[in-house]
Amino acid sequence: MNSPVRLKDLINLEMLQKVQDNFSAAVGIALVTVDMHGVPVTSLSGFTEHCQAMRASKEGRARCIRSDDLGGRKAMARGGPGLFLCHGGLVDFAVPLVLRGTYLGAVLAGQVRLKDANGHRVERLDANPPAAPRDPRLEELFQQTPVISYKKIHSAAYTLYHLAGYLVEESYSKIMSQELNTKNLRLMEESRHRLELEKSLREAELQALSYQVNPHFLFNVLNAIGRLAYFERAEKTEKVVYGFSDMMRYILRKNISQFVSVRSEVEHVKNYLYIQQVRMSDKFSFSIEVNEKYNQVLCPFMVLQPIAENCVNYAVEARGEDGHIRLLAHDDGTDMILELIDNGDGIDPARAKAALEGSADRQGGTGIGLHNVDKRLKFFFGDQYGLEIVSSFLPGEGTTVRMRFPLHFDPGNL
Repeated sequence: MNSPVRLKDLINLEMLQKVQDNFSAAVGIALVTVDMHGVPVTSLSGFTEHCQAMRASKEGRARCIRSDDLGGRKAMARGGPGLFLCHGGLVDFAVPLVLRGTYLGAVLAGQVRLKDANGHRVERLDANPPAAPRDPRLEELFQQTPVISYKKIHSAAYTLYHLAGYLVEESYSKIMSQELNTKNLRLMEESRHRLELEKSLREAELQALSYQVNPHFLFNVLNAIGRLAYFERAEKTEKVVYGFSDMMRYILRKNISQFVSVRSEVEHVKNYLYIQQVRMSDKFSFSIEVNEKYNQVLCPFMVLQPIAENCVNYAVEARGEDGHIRLLAHDDGTDMILELIDNGDGIDPARAKAALEGSADRQGGTGIGLHNVDKRLKFFFGDQYGLEIVSSFLPGEGTTVRMRFPLHFDPGNL
């Protein structure tokens, strides 16, 4: 990526907004994410009435943006979060968003007063800030802002600092992996020799691995949350945390082999569907009907999750209630067949064909996941092993996505 990276191009802002809203609700402080100029790129989360009133005027909003910009840049220079007094006199902190030494923006949080400020350094951004007009209403709202301890806001600052750093690196890793994946597909289409294609693919995978984030910190945090949920008897939270931890461990595994056991792949998609089920407040159900006799059959890595994601995004969520996803397996004596079936409204045959060809509009409800899986299956096993999409395109009749691979397969023969 030779062109300058912008925050909104690097991180999925919808996902960032959810993380920001949840963090604000959990900790009880206000948050907003700004770009390198201090301009917000997310909606305001948990903002106090004082700060909302401050930003209601053009002059007040300009002061806030200047304060956010200066706070983020000072945090960048410091190399980590630090508390400061904003122009309105409230305690904030800034978490710099940095990629390879380049400042992209910051997460600003706080809008509180300290109940134990003595002995703790809270920096003023401006030594001689311009005098703001006296506003009795703002002064009254100022006295209503939350009062928290230094320890709590300090802990929140460093938790958010580590989380934000992980999100930036993970997003960059994903972009690089997507670019490398696109290059791999182009090489696969242009090359005449199967062995040359395999060599190019493996070299690209090794390069992609070099961009992956060391996951130890993430796993440590997840395990700590899981243990806390166990002691608090929050069984569903514990199950979600450990399921997500298993998913990340599977995705970031050090083994670069293209093939995994069906058992591993099914367990991964089971964790994914469970987490989505909890996220959607049990508005859909799923069943997995894969006999243990298929556990050791080899299949390409990560072929099920892209299809499960399509089921969730374009069938279950569109349905709203009573959605169901079914994963089943059977064989014909030579090949194992896996089918993912939903009870949504189906897909137009023309759009299904475009999705497999990689020419469908992503925003129209397809994306490149099906295309990638189809190309990989054909590459490893032959054209007769591509994905099959079956749908009557009628409300409630659903869609079946079918894949197959040999029951007995030796990757060493590729």
